[in-house]
Amino acid sequence: MADDAALVKLLTGRDMGVLATLKRDGRPQLSTITYHFDEARRLVRISTTADRAKARNLARDPRASLHVGSPDGWSWAVAEGGAELSAVAADPGDAAVDELVELYRDVRGEHPDWDEYRRAMVEEGRLVVRLHVERLYGQAR
Repeated sequence: MADDAALVKLLTGRDMGVLATLKRDGRPQLSTITYHFDEARRLVRISTTADRAKARNLARDPRASLHVGSPDGWSWAVAEGGAELSAVAADPGDAAVDELVELYRDVRGEHPDWDEYRRAMVEEGRLVVRLHVERLYGQAR
């Protein structure tokens, strides 16, 4: 297994992965997602809508795992932990939308129209998944 520093480097160097949550019957539900990993807080943040399976699953059972692979497939990292959900965006100026703006900036940089983005977050019923990384394992080359 790889050392923690190599796995953290893989997590911070990528922004797409596969999130595993648990269905009611215990089987995994997998979603390809865009994410941001904050190394200092050991926190993965993901934007999703409240009606998606991953959000419903996490509201019921907060256990989740994020799998991230290198472009060549030989290196990989899994970040496991408990997740919490932010409030659903209800107003363009609320805290949920502010966090979605921060997440967008961390992943993509500046948006061409922040007012439009804020309105869209409310219309789509978006929220932030906060995965608190408790365990990190994998293989890094």
